[in-house]
Amino acid sequence: MLTIGVDIGGTKVAAGVVDDDGVIVEQTLRPTDAEHPDLVAETVAACVRELGAGREIEAVGIGAAGFVDESRSVVRFAPNLAWREEPLQKRISGLVGLPVVVENDANAMAWGEFRYGAGRGQSHIVCLTIGTGIGGGIVLDGALYRGRWGMGAELGHTQMVPGGRLCGCGLHGCWEQYASGNALVVEAREIAAAHPERAEILLGLAGGKIDGEEVTEAARRGDDASLSAFAVLADGLGQGMADLAAVLDPGCFILGGGVSRAADLFVDRARKAFEERLTGRGHRPVAEVRLAELGPSAGLVGAADLARRR
Repeated sequence: MLTIGVDIGGTKVAAGVVDDDGVIVEQTLRPTDAEHPDLVAETVAACVRELGAGREIEAVGIGAAGFVDESRSVVRFAPNLAWREEPLQKRISGLVGLPVVVENDANAMAWGEFRYGAGRGQSHIVCLTIGTGIGGGIVLDGALYRGRWGMGAELGHTQMVPGGRLCGCGLHGCWEQYASGNALVVEAREIAAAHPERAEILLGLAGGKIDGEEVTEAARRGDDASLSAFAVLADGLGQGMADLAAVLDPGCFILGGGVSRAADLFVDRARKAFEERLTGRGHRPVAEVRLAELGPSAGLVGAADLARRR
């Protein structure tokens, strides 16, 4: 059975035909206009028509960055797209004439990793996408956890520091303000501003504005400020995983997202911090910490498989 998975981002739409084994048969990528919902829908429909030509497609699964309702049809709110109570399932289905399932993009990624990636063989996983912020997806006892209204697993917005840094969600001290790509850059900038002698390599690379790629490169060259910023990220990540383990008791944490490409700079320390801060330490099994395997295709593959199970 062939289904089409679609991953909608703020600047592009990625879509692919996926078979029963999670293999992408064909893929396409198109830019999109985040400010105009109608144009986003037309772009998705164009991708589906292109990929479905000459093929028997069973259904379409869409991964969207935002709050998706319990019926997996309406995007209640999307921070990076102009969607407010957007009936995406109805709109896309009407354009392509196929059944459509809409899911949060991090949930779709978690399902993809559970079915075909680093979560194979596990029944309870927490998948963390560490990028600009922190996204999350949870599989419990082999089922995707969505919450009562479909808005569960917004893990990056659990509060880590009361009254801490202002988050894009409007609250203060969210986890993603201390363990994400943005947090890494903020920490590095603060250290460099206060102690420029610790950031000579970083400041030399950056020239002007410091970004994540420069912090990563500087850390690999031994820059003290950059290494310290990665240490803060690792400790924050470990603390958050320990808190989640106290509630969910997963067998495995899976780390994905853009920051995971620098895993050699923080994962070992994050794993150690997690184990040290785990409640009941020494008297319980400890969840594995693995890196995601499917890369940027995880959400697309997961969405396609969810469409198959509608």
